[in-house]
Formats: sequence, structure tokens, C-alpha cells
Amino acid sequence: MDSEAHVAGGDQPPLLDQTVGDLLRSAAARGGEKTALVEGASDRATRRRWTYDSLLADAERCARALLATFAPGAHVAIWAPNVPEYQVLQYGAALAGMVVVTINPAFRRAELVSALEHADVVGCFTVKQFRGRPMIGVVRELTPELPRLSLVVDLEDWHEFLTTGDPRTPFPLVDPRSPALILFTSGTTGQPKAALLSHRTITNNVAHGAAVIANTAADRAVWLVTLPMFHLAACVVAAIGTLSLHGTLVTMRQFDAALALELVEEERVSITNIVPTLMRAMMRHADIGKRDIGSFHTVMLGGAPIPPDLVQQVEALGMIPIVGYGLTEAPMVTMTRAGDTWMDQVNTCGLPLPHIEVSIADPESGAQRSCGEVGEVCARGFNTFLGYYKDPVATAAALTEDGWLRTGDLGVLDDRGYMSMVGRAKDMIIRGGENVYPREIEDHLVHLPQIADAAVIGLPDDYYGEVVAAFVQLAAGARLDPAAATETLRVSLTGYKIPSRWFVVDEFPLTPSGKIQKPALRENWAKGKYREVQRV
Repeated sequence: MDSEAHVAGGDQPPLLDQTVGDLLRSAAARGGEKTALVEGASDRATRRRWTYDSLLADAERCARALLATFAPGAHVAIWAPNVPEYQVLQYGAALAGMVVVTINPAFRRAELVSALEHADVVGCFTVKQFRGRPMIGVVRELTPELPRLSLVVDLEDWHEFLTTGDPRTPFPLVDPRSPALILFTSGTTGQPKAALLSHRTITNNVAHGAAVIANTAADRAVWLVTLPMFHLAACVVAAIGTLSLHGTLVTMRQFDAALALELVEEERVSITNIVPTLMRAMMRHADIGKRDIGSFHTVMLGGAPIPPDLVQQVEALGMIPIVGYGLTEAPMVTMTRAGDTWMDQVNTCGLPLPHIEVSIADPESGAQRSCGEVGEVCARGFNTFLGYYKDPVATAAALTEDGWLRTGDLGVLDDRGYMSMVGRAKDMIIRGGENVYPREIEDHLVHLPQIADAAVIGLPDDYYGEVVAAFVQLAAGARLDPAAATETLRVSLTGYKIPSRWFVVDEFPLTPSGKIQKPALRENWAKGKYREVQRV
């Protein structure tokens, strides 16, 4: 690798032209009697289970039921928590050549209308209620407003829906390069956009990533889903990743640390991908010492800055930590590998996966950066998305003419090709003309014993333009002394990077996948919701 900040993954294994439906059929052919899907209910006796044969059979019935009403290419939405039918519908739609639109079950009425309308949804699958809020009644009330929406199905009546298909209906020929999913971006920095992902992107990219994650546990892959299924990390990375490994997917209706530990023990879970917030919840739970979690082989951490002590704790429990970087528009870009040093696991997101290039560019001009210089992370390869649905302007802004995806994230490549994240370009603070990257400061803050979690943003200042402000969640029983914390930080941070304003936060505003929502944090600050400890 030369001094230019550019690195390419290898060319093995070769890319395959296959659909999600092809991958399911292949998995069933490898061993149809193996357990494919488990409903992680708290009562072990009531957990529903699907073998690969029964999962394929249900997916084919689902495909024929969909084809009884819609033509290939139609968009069908899932507005539901993590129920097993999510996977059956996802695979059934793939076999039918239809596009699945995943929608956050926490969406309010206006958000739901916007998503269904923008994505041209013709059928919506949901549940009666979620977290005490009505669901199917809301969708049915919306049908007069959404003329395209002609089918609403209660997933509790799922078996009745499956009977509506004709068993003689042939399956269409599905192009691997055609859309399989519409996923809405998380919206942490603006209005969510509808990203289109192809079958070929999903099946190849996730298979390559899952092989790295599973490593020596590939032949006994039992993958616990901890994140919501409307999110890429669950419906693509976990679900399709498990499928590629011919493993077992264990789902929970929603995350619960005690239930997660119970499932690890009883279902012999070996793999999970998880955000730091939820991993900490599991490791701090009172049941951690009571459960046999010896089957746990690999934990993939991502979606937020990875605190060094969390990596140490994962390793202390005998698990292999894997750190990855990806985004809705490019599912899995870089990953660390088993055997990487502790420093690489803590400080980097690893190397590119096969057939993927990573480049660091000037965020304004697009000029190539050099190794060691901060710039915008750009990715190119088969794994980038097809574009934003019905948004050519945003698509053109994200994808360059020569195929590079501008991620909006700031990062740096070292001379080995390992990538480290700095933060979001939009999060960068300019203090008196100096560029400050919140991620670097956050990594130091969470290393202080009194701080459990932290977020750094820039706040307006008459003299500097912006100043660095730290919003911290304290460890149990801890107190914050900003002056003492400042002195500690001076050892490793230049003075202008050290927070001059400190706020204590009881709870951070989070996305459903556990990311801190900085726009909401800033909005709450403006409303005076946080207690300022002192200005230094």
C-alpha cells in the first residue's frame, strides 16, 4: 500500500449471482432437518421452531400468497417487532420477486404514513399492538389516505394468509441485481431516506462478513438477534448472515438482557452482533454469573464508538470481539479479524471485506487524502446500494460518477490499510478555527471511571464560534468533577479538544438500535433539559 489513503479487499471468495431465495434453497439443500429459526420466548416449552425444510415450505407458501394479489416487483412492508414471521415474509417476498420495506414499529402515525407513501407500499404486515400501542388498527385507518395500500395483514392471522395462495403458482425468475429491500436510514442526522439494496449485494456481502465473524464457530453458528429487525444489522447482517452459515437464528420480540442471557444458555448461542449499550446491559445484569454462556464464541460490536474496557470485558469472558463498520447504504465494509491485536480491536474497524475498496477523501473537494490524514470515508464495490428510492438528488450526492459512495463519516487509514473512525462530518466542531472530532474525545471520556457513556457536541460561543461540550452519563454512585476530569484529559488531549462545558445526562436520546441521537441531544439542550455542572 502506498501513501495514498486507499485500500482494496481481496478477490476471494468469488462473487456469486444469487438471490435471497436462492440462498434459502441452498441452505435447505445442505441439510433441511437442521433448525433454522427459533422464537426466543421466555418459556422454553412454547418456543416455536422451524427447520430449514419447514422454513422453505412456509416461505414458498408466503410467496404464492403474495403472488395471488400482487405482481413481482411490488413493495410490501413489515411494521412489526421481531416476530419469526418477519423472516418467513422476508424470504417469501424474495421468492416472489417482491421488495420488502422494513418500518420501525415505534413510528407514530405521521411517520408511518410518510414511509408507506414514499415507498409505494401495496401491502402491510403488522401486529395488533406493540408496547401497549395499537398497530393494525392504525394501519387500517390509513387505507383511505393511501390508495396504493390494498392489503393489510395481522401477523397473528398469518396461517390464514398463507392459505390464500395457489400451490400451482410458479415462482418468477428473479434477477440477483434487482432490489430486495428498502431500508430507511436511521435519521440520526436528518430526515430518513429509503435505501434500495439488491439481492446480489446482500447475499455476497453478508456471506463474506459472516464467515469472518463465525471463524471457527461456523459449523455451530447459533446467532442471537439483539437489534430490531427493521434495522440492517438484524434483517440483513444477522438473518441473512445466519442463512449463509447454515446456522440457527434466535429472535427476541424486543431486547431484554435477562432473556438474552437465558437464550445464550438454553439455545447454546455462539454469535451475536450488538451495539455497546446493549452489550453492557447484558454484562451488568445480575444473571451474568448465573448463566452458562460458555457457548458464546464471537461478539461483533458496532453502530457506536467501542469503549476499550468493553472489548477487555468481552475477551475476559472468553469471547472473540469483532469490530465492524458498515451503513445502510453499504452493509458491511470493513471488519477486524480474530487474532487482531487488542489495540486494533479498540482503535480500528479493521480491513475491507473482499471485493470492496475504501478511500479517504477531502470532504469538500473529493481529493485523495494520504495515510494518517482525516477525511471522508468512501467505499466502492458490489456492496453499495442501488440508490435512494424516488430521490435522485440525494442519490447523486451520495454516489459519484465513478462508483464511490460518500458515507458522510470521517475516518483515517493507516499504512497497513486498517481504518479508524473519527466521527460524522456533520458532527465536526470548529473551535476558533481548529477542527475537533467528537469521536476522539468520547473515546477518552468513557475511559474515565466515573463516566458510563458520553457524547460530545459543539455549542455556540461568542468568542470561539463553537466550544466543546461533553454530555455524560455517570457510573452508578459516581460524581463528576469537571476540573479533575480536565486535568486527566490534559495528559492525552490537546487543550482545545478538552470540553469546556460539562452536562450530566440521566438518559441519552437513542435510536432503536442504540445510537445516541445528537440532533435530539442538541434540541434537548436548547430546551434546558440538561444540568450544566460547570464551565471550565
